[in-house]
Amino acid sequence: MPKLYEYFGLIILFYSMEHNPIHVHGKFQDRESRAEILFKNGKFEKILISEVQGKKPLDVNHMKKFLKLVETYRDDIVRKWIDFFIYNIEITPEKITKKL
Repeated sequence: MPKLYEYFGLIILFYSMEHNPIHVHGKFQDRESRAEILFKNGKFEKILISEVQGKKPLDVNHMKKFLKLVETYRDDIVRKWIDFFIYNIEITPEKITKKL
């Protein structure tokens, strides 16, 4: 379960046995949501936020932070997905201390 980022207590990660489409999970305490990064014909289309089965979704405040982080780091998340799932390269987590 590689952790990608920590942003003011919000943890962004991949689960190691995941599948397409490219997506990350945002966790804060006992809450979790998922953000899919969707492409159409090789071009970025949108970010789709969804609930994680069996988990309470992120509260409004953390959901805004999660979406902003995924929007800001979208290309980096895609690179990390390819590195981890295609090339089996270990991911080093980053702590983001500046407000996005």
